[in-house]
Amino acid sequence: MDKWLQEQLPRWRDAANQLTGIEKSKSAQADDVMNTVHSYREIARDLSVARDIAPGSKLTRYLEQLYARYYRALYRKPGSLWQEIKDLVLVDAPAIARSLGQQILSVSTLFIISGLAGWWLINTYPELVSLFASEEMINGVSRGELWTDDILNVLPSSMLALSIFTNNVAVTLFAMCLGVFYGLGTIYIIAMNGLMIGGIFAMTAQHNLAGRLFEFVIAHGIVELSVICIAGAIGVSLGMSIARPGNRTRAQSFHRASIRSAKLIFVCALFLIGAGLIEGFISPDPGYSLSFKLSVGILYMTIFVATLSGVPRYLLSRNQQV
Repeated sequence: MDKWLQEQLPRWRDAANQLTGIEKSKSAQADDVMNTVHSYREIARDLSVARDIAPGSKLTRYLEQLYARYYRALYRKPGSLWQEIKDLVLVDAPAIARSLGQQILSVSTLFIISGLAGWWLINTYPELVSLFASEEMINGVSRGELWTDDILNVLPSSMLALSIFTNNVAVTLFAMCLGVFYGLGTIYIIAMNGLMIGGIFAMTAQHNLAGRLFEFVIAHGIVELSVICIAGAIGVSLGMSIARPGNRTRAQSFHRASIRSAKLIFVCALFLIGAGLIEGFISPDPGYSLSFKLSVGILYMTIFVATLSGVPRYLLSRNQQV
Protein backbone atom coordinates (compact mmCIF):
# COMPACT_ATOMS: atom_id res chain seq x y z
CA MET A 1 0.00 0.00 0.00
CA ASP A 2 2.90 2.34 0.66
CA LYS A 3 4.16 1.59 -2.83
CA TRP A 4 0.70 2.32 -4.20
CA LEU A 5 0.71 5.74 -2.50
CA GLN A 6 4.07 6.56 -4.07
CA GLU A 7 2.78 5.56 -7.50
CA GLN A 8 -0.20 7.93 -7.18
CA LEU A 9 1.99 10.99 -6.54
CA PRO A 10 2.34 12.00 -10.26
CA ARG A 11 -1.44 11.82 -10.65
CA TRP A 12 -1.98 14.02 -7.62
CA ARG A 13 0.51 16.56 -8.95
CA ASP A 14 -1.35 16.63 -12.27
CA ALA A 15 -4.58 17.19 -10.35
CA ALA A 16 -2.95 20.04 -8.39
CA ASN A 17 -1.78 21.70 -11.61
CA GLN A 18 -5.26 21.33 -13.10
CA LEU A 19 -6.77 22.91 -10.00
CA THR A 20 -4.28 25.80 -10.16
CA GLY A 21 -5.47 26.54 -13.69
CA ILE A 22 -9.09 26.58 -12.54
CA GLU A 23 -8.29 28.84 -9.58
CA LYS A 24 -6.43 31.40 -11.70
CA SER A 25 -8.87 31.53 -14.62
CA LYS A 26 -11.77 34.00 -14.59
CA SER A 27 -13.94 31.48 -16.45
CA ALA A 28 -13.70 27.73 -17.14
CA GLN A 29 -15.08 25.31 -19.67
CA ALA A 30 -17.75 22.85 -18.54
CA ASP A 31 -15.48 19.85 -19.27
CA ASP A 32 -12.71 21.33 -17.09
CA VAL A 33 -15.15 21.85 -14.23
CA MET A 34 -16.50 18.29 -14.49
CA ASN A 35 -12.93 16.93 -14.53
CA THR A 36 -12.23 18.94 -11.38
CA VAL A 37 -15.30 17.47 -9.67
CA HIS A 38 -14.20 13.96 -10.68
CA SER A 39 -10.66 14.60 -9.41
CA TYR A 40 -12.08 15.92 -6.13
CA ARG A 41 -13.87 12.61 -5.55
CA GLU A 42 -10.72 10.65 -6.35
CA ILE A 43 -8.62 12.79 -4.00
CA ALA A 44 -11.19 12.29 -1.23
CA ARG A 45 -11.04 8.52 -1.72
CA ASP A 46 -7.23 8.48 -1.81
CA LEU A 47 -7.04 10.64 1.31
CA SER A 48 -9.26 8.22 3.20
CA VAL A 49 -6.94 5.36 2.24
CA ALA A 50 -3.80 7.34 3.08
CA ARG A 51 -5.10 8.23 6.54
CA ASP A 52 -5.66 4.53 7.24
CA ILE A 53 -2.30 3.19 6.09
CA ALA A 54 0.04 6.16 6.62
CA PRO A 55 -1.45 8.65 9.10
CA GLY A 56 0.71 11.71 9.64
CA SER A 57 3.03 11.02 6.72
CA LYS A 58 4.19 13.68 4.26
CA LEU A 59 2.04 12.17 1.49
CA THR A 60 -1.03 12.25 3.71
CA ARG A 61 -0.43 15.89 4.67
CA TYR A 62 0.06 16.73 0.99
CA LEU A 63 -3.24 15.05 0.15
CA GLU A 64 -4.99 16.90 2.98
CA GLN A 65 -3.78 20.24 1.65
CA LEU A 66 -4.82 19.31 -1.90
CA TYR A 67 -8.23 18.16 -0.71
CA ALA A 68 -8.74 21.44 1.18
CA ARG A 69 -7.89 23.41 -1.98
CA TYR A 70 -10.41 21.40 -4.00
CA TYR A 71 -13.05 21.94 -1.34
CA ARG A 72 -12.52 25.72 -1.30
CA ALA A 73 -12.56 25.90 -5.10
CA LEU A 74 -15.75 23.87 -5.51
CA TYR A 75 -17.79 25.15 -2.57
CA ARG A 76 -16.90 28.83 -2.52
CA LYS A 77 -19.78 31.21 -3.07
CA PRO A 78 -20.17 32.73 -6.55
CA GLY A 79 -18.71 36.22 -6.56
CA SER A 80 -18.69 39.34 -8.66
CA LEU A 81 -16.59 42.47 -8.75
CA TRP A 82 -19.52 44.59 -7.57
CA GLN A 83 -20.21 42.24 -4.65
CA GLU A 84 -16.54 42.24 -3.64
CA ILE A 85 -16.44 46.05 -3.66
CA LYS A 86 -19.70 46.18 -1.72
CA ASP A 87 -18.37 43.80 0.94
CA LEU A 88 -15.12 45.76 1.08
CA VAL A 89 -16.88 49.08 1.69
CA LEU A 90 -19.67 47.84 3.96
CA VAL A 91 -17.93 45.09 5.94
CA ASP A 92 -14.15 44.93 5.68
CA ALA A 93 -13.23 48.64 5.83
CA PRO A 94 -15.33 49.42 8.94
CA ALA A 95 -13.93 46.37 10.74
CA ILE A 96 -10.34 47.33 9.90
CA ALA A 97 -10.95 50.96 10.88
CA ARG A 98 -12.32 49.84 14.27
CA SER A 99 -9.27 47.64 14.84
CA LEU A 100 -7.03 50.65 14.15
CA GLY A 101 -8.99 52.98 16.42
CA GLN A 102 -6.15 53.54 18.88
CA GLN A 103 -3.63 54.25 16.11
CA ILE A 104 -6.03 56.62 14.32
CA LEU A 105 -6.62 58.55 17.57
CA SER A 106 -2.88 58.74 18.30
CA VAL A 107 -1.95 59.92 14.79
CA SER A 108 -4.79 62.46 14.72
CA THR A 109 -3.66 63.83 18.08
CA LEU A 110 -0.09 64.11 16.77
CA PHE A 111 -1.34 65.96 13.68
CA ILE A 112 -3.38 68.45 15.75
CA ILE A 113 -0.52 69.08 18.19
CA SER A 114 1.89 69.57 15.27
CA GLY A 115 -0.52 72.02 13.64
CA LEU A 116 -0.78 74.06 16.84
CA ALA A 117 3.01 73.96 17.19
CA GLY A 118 3.41 75.22 13.62
CA TRP A 119 0.97 78.07 14.32
CA TRP A 120 2.85 79.05 17.50
CA LEU A 121 6.24 78.81 15.78
CA ILE A 122 5.37 81.19 12.94
CA ASN A 123 3.48 83.56 15.22
CA THR A 124 6.49 83.75 17.50
CA TYR A 125 9.20 83.67 14.80
CA PRO A 126 7.66 84.93 11.51
CA GLU A 127 11.00 84.77 9.73
CA LEU A 128 10.87 80.95 9.89
CA VAL A 129 7.91 80.82 7.51
CA SER A 130 10.32 80.04 4.66
CA LEU A 131 10.61 76.55 6.19
CA PHE A 132 7.03 75.84 5.12
CA ALA A 133 6.28 78.13 2.17
CA SER A 134 8.07 79.07 -1.04
CA GLU A 135 9.34 82.59 -1.66
CA GLU A 136 6.65 83.10 -4.30
CA MET A 137 3.90 82.16 -1.83
CA ILE A 138 5.34 84.44 0.85
CA ASN A 139 5.60 87.40 -1.54
CA GLY A 140 2.05 86.84 -2.78
CA VAL A 141 0.63 86.75 0.73
CA SER A 142 2.58 89.92 1.58
CA ARG A 143 0.74 91.62 -1.31
CA GLY A 144 -2.60 90.34 -0.02
CA GLU A 145 -2.89 87.54 -2.60
CA LEU A 146 -3.42 83.83 -2.05
CA TRP A 147 -1.81 81.26 -4.34
CA THR A 148 -5.30 79.75 -4.73
CA ASP A 149 -6.91 82.93 -6.12
CA ASP A 150 -6.21 82.36 -9.81
CA ILE A 151 -5.87 78.61 -9.79
CA LEU A 152 -8.77 78.12 -12.22
CA ASN A 153 -7.05 80.44 -14.69
CA VAL A 154 -4.09 78.06 -14.80
CA LEU A 155 -5.91 74.74 -15.17
CA PRO A 156 -9.51 73.81 -16.03
CA SER A 157 -11.47 72.22 -13.18
CA SER A 158 -11.29 68.70 -14.65
CA MET A 159 -7.49 68.77 -15.00
CA LEU A 160 -7.15 70.40 -11.59
CA ALA A 161 -9.27 67.66 -9.97
CA LEU A 162 -7.17 64.93 -11.60
CA SER A 163 -3.92 66.57 -10.54
CA ILE A 164 -5.16 66.99 -6.97
CA PHE A 165 -6.37 63.39 -6.74
CA THR A 166 -3.01 62.10 -7.99
CA ASN A 167 -1.13 64.23 -5.47
CA ASN A 168 -3.42 63.20 -2.60
CA VAL A 169 -2.99 59.51 -3.38
CA ALA A 170 0.79 59.94 -3.54
CA VAL A 171 0.89 61.67 -0.14
CA THR A 172 -1.41 59.03 1.36
CA LEU A 173 0.66 56.13 0.07
CA PHE A 174 3.86 57.88 1.15
CA ALA A 175 2.53 58.32 4.70
CA MET A 176 1.48 54.67 4.81
CA CYS A 177 4.56 53.07 3.22
CA LEU A 178 7.02 54.90 5.45
CA GLY A 179 5.54 52.90 8.30
CA VAL A 180 7.85 50.02 7.38
CA PHE A 181 10.59 51.92 9.23
CA TYR A 182 9.02 50.76 12.49
CA GLY A 183 6.42 53.56 12.21
CA LEU A 184 9.01 56.34 12.61
CA GLY A 185 8.77 57.48 8.98
CA THR A 186 4.99 57.83 9.23
CA ILE A 187 5.25 59.83 12.46
CA TYR A 188 7.71 62.19 10.74
CA ILE A 189 5.43 62.75 7.73
CA ILE A 190 2.35 63.40 9.90
CA ALA A 191 4.25 65.79 12.17
CA MET A 192 5.74 67.71 9.25
CA ASN A 193 2.36 68.04 7.52
CA GLY A 194 0.83 69.34 10.74
CA LEU A 195 3.65 71.87 11.23
CA MET A 196 3.34 73.04 7.62
CA ILE A 197 -0.43 73.54 7.72
CA GLY A 198 -0.29 75.31 11.07
CA GLY A 199 2.57 77.51 9.91
CA ILE A 200 0.87 78.49 6.64
CA PHE A 201 -2.36 79.39 8.42
CA ALA A 202 -0.35 81.50 10.89
CA MET A 203 1.38 83.28 7.99
CA THR A 204 -1.91 84.05 6.24
CA ALA A 205 -3.48 85.20 9.54
CA GLN A 206 -0.72 87.78 9.93
CA HIS A 207 -1.91 89.32 6.63
CA ASN A 208 -5.66 88.86 7.30
CA LEU A 209 -5.94 86.08 4.69
CA ALA A 210 -6.61 83.09 6.95
CA GLY A 211 -10.35 83.41 6.43
CA ARG A 212 -9.98 83.18 2.66
CA LEU A 213 -7.66 80.20 2.98
CA PHE A 214 -10.16 78.52 5.31
CA GLU A 215 -12.92 79.14 2.76
CA PHE A 216 -10.83 77.41 0.10
CA VAL A 217 -9.88 74.44 2.27
CA ILE A 218 -13.04 73.64 4.22
CA ALA A 219 -15.07 71.89 1.49
CA HIS A 220 -12.45 69.23 0.73
CA GLY A 221 -9.80 69.53 3.42
CA ILE A 222 -11.56 67.75 6.28
CA VAL A 223 -11.78 64.45 4.42
CA GLU A 224 -8.34 64.84 2.83
CA LEU A 225 -6.63 65.40 6.18
CA SER A 226 -8.65 62.58 7.75
CA VAL A 227 -7.50 60.18 5.03
CA ILE A 228 -3.89 61.23 5.59
CA CYS A 229 -4.28 60.56 9.33
CA ILE A 230 -5.77 57.13 8.61
CA ALA A 231 -2.90 56.40 6.24
CA GLY A 232 -0.55 57.40 9.04
CA ALA A 233 -2.35 55.04 11.43
CA ILE A 234 -1.97 52.25 8.89
CA GLY A 235 1.73 53.07 8.59
CA VAL A 236 2.11 52.82 12.36
CA SER A 237 0.31 49.45 12.33
CA LEU A 238 2.72 48.22 9.64
CA GLY A 239 5.63 49.28 11.79
CA MET A 240 4.12 47.54 14.82
CA SER A 241 3.61 44.35 12.79
CA ILE A 242 7.38 44.26 12.22
CA ALA A 243 8.46 45.39 15.68
CA ARG A 244 5.94 43.25 17.58
CA PRO A 245 4.91 40.28 15.39
CA GLY A 246 3.50 38.26 18.28
CA ASN A 247 3.20 34.52 17.61
CA ARG A 248 3.89 34.97 13.89
CA THR A 249 7.14 35.57 12.09
CA ARG A 250 7.84 39.16 11.08
CA ALA A 251 7.17 38.30 7.43
CA GLN A 252 3.82 36.69 8.25
CA SER A 253 2.79 39.54 10.52
CA PHE A 254 3.73 42.17 7.95
CA HIS A 255 1.97 40.27 5.15
CA ARG A 256 -1.25 40.09 7.18
CA ALA A 257 -1.08 43.78 8.11
CA SER A 258 -0.38 44.74 4.48
CA ILE A 259 -3.46 42.93 3.19
CA ARG A 260 -5.67 44.63 5.78
CA SER A 261 -4.09 48.00 5.00
CA ALA A 262 -4.67 47.66 1.26
CA LYS A 263 -8.41 47.13 1.81
CA LEU A 264 -8.81 50.24 3.95
CA ILE A 265 -6.63 52.38 1.70
CA PHE A 266 -8.74 51.38 -1.31
CA VAL A 267 -11.89 52.70 0.36
CA CYS A 268 -10.08 55.88 1.43
CA ALA A 269 -8.90 56.35 -2.18
CA LEU A 270 -12.54 56.33 -3.30
CA PHE A 271 -13.20 59.27 -0.99
CA LEU A 272 -10.07 61.01 -2.26
CA ILE A 273 -11.65 60.96 -5.72
CA GLY A 274 -14.60 62.89 -4.34
CA ALA A 275 -12.31 65.26 -2.45
CA GLY A 276 -10.37 65.93 -5.65
CA LEU A 277 -13.57 66.73 -7.53
CA ILE A 278 -14.69 69.09 -4.77
CA GLU A 279 -11.30 70.80 -4.70
CA GLY A 280 -11.28 71.14 -8.46
CA PHE A 281 -14.85 72.32 -9.05
CA ILE A 282 -16.13 73.89 -5.79
CA SER A 283 -13.28 75.06 -3.54
CA PRO A 284 -11.63 77.56 -5.93
CA ASP A 285 -14.91 78.88 -7.39
CA PRO A 286 -15.80 82.27 -5.86
CA GLY A 287 -19.40 81.75 -7.00
CA TYR A 288 -19.97 79.38 -4.06
CA SER A 289 -20.49 80.99 -0.67
CA LEU A 290 -18.61 80.07 2.50
CA SER A 291 -21.78 78.58 4.01
CA PHE A 292 -22.23 76.32 0.97
CA LYS A 293 -18.61 75.14 1.06
CA LEU A 294 -18.85 74.56 4.80
CA SER A 295 -22.01 72.50 4.31
CA VAL A 296 -20.33 70.43 1.59
CA GLY A 297 -17.31 69.78 3.82
CA ILE A 298 -19.42 68.74 6.82
CA LEU A 299 -21.73 66.56 4.72
CA TYR A 300 -18.85 64.81 2.96
CA MET A 301 -17.05 64.22 6.26
CA THR A 302 -20.26 62.82 7.75
CA ILE A 303 -20.57 60.34 4.87
CA PHE A 304 -16.90 59.38 5.30
CA VAL A 305 -17.18 58.78 9.05
CA ALA A 306 -20.49 56.93 8.67
CA THR A 307 -19.00 54.61 6.04
CA LEU A 308 -15.99 53.69 8.19
CA SER A 309 -18.28 53.28 11.20
CA GLY A 310 -20.44 50.68 9.44
CA VAL A 311 -23.60 52.80 9.37
CA PRO A 312 -24.59 51.88 5.76
CA ARG A 313 -24.41 48.16 6.58
CA TYR A 314 -26.53 48.69 9.69
CA LEU A 315 -29.17 50.60 7.74
CA LEU A 316 -29.25 47.98 4.98
CA SER A 317 -29.66 45.15 7.51
CA ARG A 318 -32.53 46.99 9.19
CA ASN A 319 -34.30 47.51 5.86
CA GLN A 320 -33.93 43.81 5.03
CA GLN A 321 -35.41 42.83 8.41
CA VAL A 322 -38.37 45.15 7.89
